[in-house]
Amino acid sequence: MRADARRNRDRILEAARDAMAERGADAPMELIARLAGVGVGTLYRRFPDRDVLLAALAEQYVHELVDALDAAVMAEPDAWAAVRAFVVHSVEKGRGAVAAALAGASAPEGRQALVERVDELVRQAQADGGMRRDAGSGDIMELLSVFACHPGVIPERFLPLMLDGLSAVRSPA
Repeated sequence: MRADARRNRDRILEAARDAMAERGADAPMELIARLAGVGVGTLYRRFPDRDVLLAALAEQYVHELVDALDAAVMAEPDAWAAVRAFVVHSVEKGRGAVAAALAGASAPEGRQALVERVDELVRQAQADGGMRRDAGSGDIMELLSVFACHPGVIPERFLPLMLDGLSAVRSPA
């Protein structure tokens, strides 16, 4: 891909993220083009319809989650701390709004790899004694879904409480 085409694609995806974070998945394509600083024709040449744009955003979002998971593993002292840091990072307001907008998009190609990596980290956290053995990666993915894809269903203050509930180490009451 030519450098200018790559820049336009990146600007369109960034603008789409911003517009969808604010307005949801139905953000007008004309608004996305304007925010990206490109013509509507350029947007439609690269992304012929909303579904293609949503699929590209979903793929980018999953790659960002994988990067966040890697960063958490590198930065945290143990697997359970990495799980917690990954979840907290992934549900921050801006990311959650994008996840909510993408909730209806088809599952991106990299999603299964992300789930497998989360599962591997969860198993390590359990083996280390940091995470309860009767919980699993499905519970972590459900937390991501509830707090990122469906913000407001459960008050944000419940996230640390739920994460504490998944911990094998109980803090004093």
